[in-house]
Amino acid sequence: MATIEELAERVERLLLRHQELQRTHALTVEQLAGVTLERDSLRSRLTAARQRVDALLDRLPVADAAAGAMADPSDGKTRK
Repeated sequence: MATIEELAERVERLLLRHQELQRTHALTVEQLAGVTLERDSLRSRLTAARQRVDALLDRLPVADAAAGAMADPSDGKTRK
């Protein structure tokens, strides 16, 4: 059977471990908030980049330039 001193020692260790876990949890919550902000910023930048690419694609000439660069089905090579 454990003595009072041994039980007190175990309780102290448990309290210390609990405090460590609380600090670790707080740091993890902080890191998650930072990563979430970074993710949202990257999503926003990606959306803006897609919009710019779409705008550039809309400005490309449609039929004439595309016909000149199409592959010849008979030989599998690209014409320029």
